[in-house]
Amino acid sequence: MGTMYPSLSGIPNFFLYAAVGTALSFVFAVIYIRITGHDEMKLIREGNASAALALGGSLVGFALPLSKAIAQASSVPDCVLWGAMALLMQLLAYAFARLILPNLSDRISTNTLAAAILLASISIMAGMLNAASMTYYPTVGAVIEAL
Repeated sequence: MGTMYPSLSGIPNFFLYAAVGTALSFVFAVIYIRITGHDEMKLIREGNASAALALGGSLVGFALPLSKAIAQASSVPDCVLWGAMALLMQLLAYAFARLILPNLSDRISTNTLAAAILLASISIMAGMLNAASMTYYPTVGAVIEAL
């Protein structure tokens, strides 16, 4: 496989990082669903669009920096560390949304679309900022060492 199809040599890493990303996403979803004041899955099963939008926005907000972490990870532990940072920041985004809209869970439970749009927007904004913050800029020492 190596010389004839050199790009195939990356397949094991593809599956490894895809598995790590999936696992981290699952962990995020479980934690996120447990800390909210409403039962997203029950509400979604009942057709509550606000719950689906809010949860979807939070998942996208987490996936943005996670994808950045996977793309530039130097190792699986490095990826997990930055994935954990993305998880923490996304939970802080949810806390911020609850701070500015204290009855957020009640509004989502009653299918108030405006509350869900606000939460989804804050979550995606936080994810975009977190992903951008994960960009690696070498220190002066690292540049000198590279020379």
